[in-house]
Amino acid sequence: EDLGVQHRLWVYSGRRGVHCWVCDDAVRKWSPALRAAAVEYLSLVKVGAQGARNPLSLVKVGAQGSGHPVTLVKVGAQANTLTPGLTGSEESGESRMSLDRPAQHREPLQGEFPKKKDSVQRWELLRARMERTRGSSRGTAVGPCYADWEIMLQFCFPRLDINVSKGLGHLLKSPFSVHPKTGRISVPLDLQRLDQFDPFAVPTITSLCHELDTASSDGEQEDVGETEPKRRARDYKRTSLAPYVRVFEQFVEGMERARRGERIRQSGEC
Repeated sequence: EDLGVQHRLWVYSGRRGVHCWVCDDAVRKWSPALRAAAVEYLSLVKVGAQGARNPLSLVKVGAQGSGHPVTLVKVGAQANTLTPGLTGSEESGESRMSLDRPAQHREPLQGEFPKKKDSVQRWELLRARMERTRGSSRGTAVGPCYADWEIMLQFCFPRLDINVSKGLGHLLKSPFSVHPKTGRISVPLDLQRLDQFDPFAVPTITSLCHELDTASSDGEQEDVGETEPKRRARDYKRTSLAPYVRVFEQFVEGMERARRGERIRQSGEC
């Protein structure tokens, strides 16, 4: 919205990423510098050499707001981070937590973490302690601790791949391609039903081949006189890929309607 783009197609990568195809005419003509600036504007958490373990890079938001789409809670002078060990339970005898805060926050948690059986209990313990800390430190010179909020930002906020977006010659994986490691199909996402999307239920190349073989066998019995190319072109509608193709078709239809409207508007001006 801030950048004025409208035609965005969200596509699951087939593994653990999501691609956003921005197809506005104006955006497709952007220079690499402008593309890089747009991605930098939307970036909040930056991944360094150590990946997600890298400390947070916080966007400073002024008291009046900066217009950035993400508004952060103002934190203390020191950043507070936890390693991914917080959510793991394999090393239950050890606390792999590293807080850049005074000992009154760090040491009690290090002693209590091993007593919790799973990551859910550890997280609830941390949140409860941070709530108490914020309540008791309001109005003090030290300021409240927002370690739990920073952890959520660090591990949940999307990391944007600036090289994919700024390079006009960068190779892109198109929708409906097959991920080489998982075999899953890269499928468009229906944002209206996003809460129902299960990445592990996405069609794979193996399951699609089986479904197509079954559809072809049924089609031969039903439509003996139909040519093979027509039958094969229709067979995908009998597979689990059909709803994803429909999402793609609706996106393309929306782009075409917008283009026709723009042509009508321009012809009216002339």
